Amino acid sequence: MILTAPSVSLLGTTLPLGVLVVFAVVLGTVTLFVTEAVPPDVTAIAVIVVLVALEPYTGVSATEGLSGFSSSATVTIMAMYILSDGIQRTGVVRRLGVEVAHLTRGSENRLLAAVIGLTGPIAGIVNNTPVVAVFVPMVTDLANEAGVSPSKLLIPLSYASMLAGTLTLFGTATNLVASGLSEELLGRPFGVFELTPLGVVVFLVGAAYLLTVGKWLLPARVPPGSRTERYEVQSYLARVLVTSRSPLVDEFAQAVAEDAHRDLGLDVLDVVRGEEHFVAADSDRELESRDILTVRGDPATIQRFVEFASLRRLPRAAVTDAELDNPERSTLVELVVPSESGLVGETVESARLRERYDATALAVRRAGGELVRDGIGATELRGGDALLMRTTERAAEFLTENDDFVVTNEAFDDVMARAREGGVTRTAVAAFVVLFGVIALAAFDVLPIAIAALAGVVAIVVSGVLSPNEAYDAVNWNVVFLLAGVVPLGVALRETGAVALVADSFVVATAGLPPVVVLALFYLLTGAFANVITPVASVILFLPVAVSTAADVGADPFSFALAVTFAASTAFMTPVGYQTNLMVYGPGGYRFSDYVRVGAPLQLLLAVVTSVGIAAYWGL
Repeated sequence: MILTAPSVSLLGTTLPLGVLVVFAVVLGTVTLFVTEAVPPDVTAIAVIVVLVALEPYTGVSATEGLSGFSSSATVTIMAMYILSDGIQRTGVVRRLGVEVAHLTRGSENRLLAAVIGLTGPIAGIVNNTPVVAVFVPMVTDLANEAGVSPSKLLIPLSYASMLAGTLTLFGTATNLVASGLSEELLGRPFGVFELTPLGVVVFLVGAAYLLTVGKWLLPARVPPGSRTERYEVQSYLARVLVTSRSPLVDEFAQAVAEDAHRDLGLDVLDVVRGEEHFVAADSDRELESRDILTVRGDPATIQRFVEFASLRRLPRAAVTDAELDNPERSTLVELVVPSESGLVGETVESARLRERYDATALAVRRAGGELVRDGIGATELRGGDALLMRTTERAAEFLTENDDFVVTNEAFDDVMARAREGGVTRTAVAAFVVLFGVIALAAFDVLPIAIAALAGVVAIVVSGVLSPNEAYDAVNWNVVFLLAGVVPLGVALRETGAVALVADSFVVATAGLPPVVVLALFYLLTGAFANVITPVASVILFLPVAVSTAADVGADPFSFALAVTFAASTAFMTPVGYQTNLMVYGPGGYRFSDYVRVGAPLQLLLAVVTSVGIAAYWGL
């Protein structure tokens, strides 16, 4: 129950105290989401605590504060993460990507069309984050083979996966949240294919834009070429000869590598001795005269090392990908630090990458495009940063299963070979039968969508597609806690009358405008906020206001709910608006302004297409 309290006059307007309290919570929440002073999921949990603690003013009881954890949307989202991971582990997506990649080699236009056309349908039914993670290394290496900057293809990859989110109800977590709110407010949830007719139009219009205008607007930030060329580390790599008078002769290679790293910040990567080639840091062998060392460091440090240890630099012995990426000894990998990584805020040195992953960081491409090759150890890691690392094949496999990184680049031939050797798993048929069974049960109203999804989880585990531990690991718990935390914020907005107040103000501000224009304004407003406070949070904040406004202006509230839902999938203008945007930020060498340049026109175009489409198909 909301405490009866005097109203407060603010800027000539009298507002109930409860409304002001909730507005303050919303403002604080948005500020923390934008600044990321604390992780978004932690902010969401704090919202629960504050709303319940201030129950006399917010109207949110302890039961309502925890209602997000038991909502149909939350349960369905957890289940869909598990089902998507089951599909991902079958190897079908990777195999399909490899086969399509063969058809596009050498042609930028075919490659761009294949990226968009293949990503879309897949991301329409399974979680798009792992889909993008699978395609990034393929797209990057194919772009290099075709002499095309990877920057020309990686934003389209992310945008295509986002556009596909409105193809089905399962496309994004946002759709499921919006459906739950629509059922709560209007008694009408979304059907599994409710969004599909307009979703197909939106996807095709977006694809046409990316293939034409978007292609022209996209910058070529990263030059095509090998990974050492793209990260411009050639001048930071050198081959040096151990002379007969060098004090390193008869010293253990591992000890030399450790001393050089500790005293000079220089990495001794490997040793070449005739036909032999071994990793220095892992070897207990003694160095001999005529050994050749591969070292990494800034040019001045390399020269100091050469002079101090009486070595001779071999200027014509260039260090390329071929020397650094040999499965028998070591491999080059490109990693992206996701925003929820436990290493965000750590430095490369304090993250202990060398000790934990047997890895040497060769360069860091900061989120924003800046390349760091000097003083890598002191570089503080941020979400979206990309690292070029040299490690062992075994450690690279471990990194692919580590939540602190997303591996986005491997040698394309290795990816292709593994996909062909592994083929698809024996459980692939079971995984797809379960997924389409869940869709069918929900589409024909045999079971509520959350129960159908949970039934799918049971079937996935029982059929052996995933083990129970793998099922738990498949869930993105950050998203679950984020969703569970912001759901009660929507309750507070409704209970205190804040939704009605904002809706009334919106009606006054848009008086005299046609309903379709008001709908388009809600689309733009929701899309703008989705770029900075996450799509799920923008839906929870704006869908109730849109529904209330529609009722006030005599329009169809369901159509306005759909507009907010579609808008939340258009967080194109920032790298932090959606996880896939962040995943391609570092590898593409993009700047923040690149997302605005390419995303803003697309967002405006889709505002028109979606508004007209809703008016034509569902009516106002």
